[in-house]
Amino acid sequence: MIELDHLVKRFGELTAVNDLNLTIPRGEFFAVLGPNAAGKTTTIKMLTGLIKPTSGVARIGGFDVQEHPLEARRRLAYVPDFPFLYDKLTPWEFFRFTGQMFQMKDDAIEAAARALVPRFNLEPFARKAIEGLSHGTRQRVAIVAALLHDPEVFVIDEPMVGLDPHHARVVKDVFKERSLKGMTIFLSTHQLSIAEEMADRIGIINHGRLIAVGTRDELRKLAGHDGPLEQAFLTLTAEEKAEEKRVVSNLD
Repeated sequence: MIELDHLVKRFGELTAVNDLNLTIPRGEFFAVLGPNAAGKTTTIKMLTGLIKPTSGVARIGGFDVQEHPLEARRRLAYVPDFPFLYDKLTPWEFFRFTGQMFQMKDDAIEAAARALVPRFNLEPFARKAIEGLSHGTRQRVAIVAALLHDPEVFVIDEPMVGLDPHHARVVKDVFKERSLKGMTIFLSTHQLSIAEEMADRIGIINHGRLIAVGTRDELRKLAGHDGPLEQAFLTLTAEEKAEEKRVVSNLD
């Protein structure tokens, strides 16, 4: 459902994403980890069609995001770490607007929203202006809006930002349920505990390169120990940094 084929993005002399190759099948819950400025958000923006790659191809459901943007985006939902919402609308109005963007009929929007709103505990806020809602509530509104059209691929950046433990659990449960029913999830996070708990496979990006991909156990094995995922992450990213230093030293 997701294919990243030799994906590269340069900003002037900076290579933010460097020859990234990745294939994610239908129904897989994939988490991507990486230090700050590793290239995670740039990768997501290319995957969702928000920026154009310098070279390479991103595909959703077999459709090139640049060549066939409507076909790709019809299958896609995307929630950034700080989603933009129309502040003067209520959540119900925003749900209708979002559903209509995906050419859903009004009764289908109503049915989907009525199933999701109680699950995310949004009933008290559904008819209040979004501008007055807390960040965590706005995050839940964005996730519900993204799920309305039952996307085949869900891309989300730092989903738990602003959520209390109760609502974080709701989001985790809904994502896992949808994944088991066939929705492919591409999740970027700094919270290793989320990746360790939720993901079928995990990718680690560092300095724009995909340095490791595998299950939790495979990453631990690659790092050379049986400790927690955090230790594997620190080991693998430290090895990557050391290798870069050796390359620079050899060039000098």
